[in-house]
Amino acid sequence: MNRTNPGPERHLVGMPVSPGVAIGPMFGATEAPALVQRRKIQASDSGAEVSRLDAAIVQSRKQLTKLRNRLAVLPEDSQAEIAPLLDAYLQMIGPSRLVRQTRKRITEALVSAETAVADETQALADAILALPGPGDSARRHAEEVREIGRRLVRNLTRTPFRSFAGLPSGAILICESLRPADAALLDPSKLAGVATEEGGADGHTSVMLRALGVPAVLSVEGLGQAARPGDLVVIDGTAGTVVVNPSPTTLAAAKRAVIAFAQERARFGRMRRLASVTQDGHSIELQANLEIPVELPLIAQSGAAGIGLLRSEFMFMNRETLPDEDDQYEAYRTAIEAMGGDPVTIRVLDWGGEKEIEALQNEGVVPDVADTNPALGLRGIRLLLRQPALFETQLAAILRAGVAGPTRVLLPMVTNIAEIRTARDHYDRVVRRLRRRGDRLPDKLPPLGIMIETPGAALSADALAQEADFFAIGTNDLTMYTLAVDRGETEVSELYDPLHPAVLRLIQITAEAALRANIGVSVCGEMAANPHFTRLLIGLGLRSLSMNAAAVPRVKQAIRALKATECVAFAAQVMRQSDPVAIRRMVMEAA
Repeated sequence: MNRTNPGPERHLVGMPVSPGVAIGPMFGATEAPALVQRRKIQASDSGAEVSRLDAAIVQSRKQLTKLRNRLAVLPEDSQAEIAPLLDAYLQMIGPSRLVRQTRKRITEALVSAETAVADETQALADAILALPGPGDSARRHAEEVREIGRRLVRNLTRTPFRSFAGLPSGAILICESLRPADAALLDPSKLAGVATEEGGADGHTSVMLRALGVPAVLSVEGLGQAARPGDLVVIDGTAGTVVVNPSPTTLAAAKRAVIAFAQERARFGRMRRLASVTQDGHSIELQANLEIPVELPLIAQSGAAGIGLLRSEFMFMNRETLPDEDDQYEAYRTAIEAMGGDPVTIRVLDWGGEKEIEALQNEGVVPDVADTNPALGLRGIRLLLRQPALFETQLAAILRAGVAGPTRVLLPMVTNIAEIRTARDHYDRVVRRLRRRGDRLPDKLPPLGIMIETPGAALSADALAQEADFFAIGTNDLTMYTLAVDRGETEVSELYDPLHPAVLRLIQITAEAALRANIGVSVCGEMAANPHFTRLLIGLGLRSLSMNAAAVPRVKQAIRALKATECVAFAAQVMRQSDPVAIRRMVMEAA
């Protein structure tokens, strides 16, 4: 590429969100800000302002429908990622709380339509994030609310949207921020990569970029000042780096990295079709965790042998009323059918005080004010057993959906055998009711398993194994409860260590108890997704791992390089250690 006075090489660091290396000219897609001039109105003008709001809603629906129709030009997997988000946007500007409350602000607070939209969307987003420790789903929900508010404001103020019409083939898109809906306007066959000054790894935009397969780095400070249109840019979506005006040496290294990544992607693509088996013939089941439906295509691409943990909370989020049995049935059936005969483990609602689910509060299922210590309060199975109608509705939906393929039911936060027995009573009652009603049920009823998430549950594993059909070890919570450390608390986050000997001993106790009772046991926490830990987990007796879909090929690669007999010997060495630092050193050196 011919450049005049390209300037010095600049190195910037951001957040890696979509792997790969890309080289191309910088293309800046700017967007004029939509300025909200806050103003009061006369009562006589409220009708006109409501009409302006309604017109902006109609225009927004047309735009979103057009975007949804345009998805046909994208790869099938990308369509499946983006379409549900656009549907969520359309739902929010239907007969929703957002629209009702915005109209109410106009008529009661006597403010302009754009002022009401800005205030209401901000209030809703703040409410979603108000409780301590919001999870990824809550952050995504807040992002959705803000995004639809921005769209309404732009239409109210007649501010044009960002255009990608002039994006040349092979360019690197650089902008201040990239909204999820913009993904529907991008053509991954022409776009080399993306870098932005804002954004996070767990937002919708990141999910969309990964689905498009576009190398991307977000949250790059100073990017707008460092790069000019036409500058040659190298982005590394794996390392999270951006190089503007690379030197010949840097450019040559980047070209080699592009080739290496392409070869690695091809190798992992082949890995999808290979068996997850050790060199001495021990089969290790690899499954994927599912948090929201848009992740289904990523699971299909990963080569996972089913869903080891379907977090059903998504069914209860983003809505004012509880989902009924038919709503839940359709959602679960879709996930089960998508797995094409591979098993799906559905964890029933795992509400805790740290998770805001508006529908539960609106219908009086949970208190408006969170427990002082949500982690030790009313959560998981404790809530469900106090709300039998809620619990049995979900069980009925899962049982009906189980006709579509192998299904398992997972109970969260179990700490004693009485909880399992009571839950099974509800389960059996639902089975009898559905049969009387004439509903079709699976020939073999879904097994009923439990999460092992507390030291008490792990230490009682032998007794619990007499009541449960299988175990799933949640190493994230198990580590938190064992070490009394919340990894979200920055002051003590360094103490959160899943390789602490106490945590490893509890995992070993659980695995051995499951083996003695001849029931299945899996790990579905973040330990499962780390290929450095694979040798140790196999050595501790684990033969089933569930993780985020992106981790499946790498963990499979690690498994195929191991011998189970050597893993057992290695685990024995590790378990003789009492120093977490020494254990981590042993694990990392072995990997």
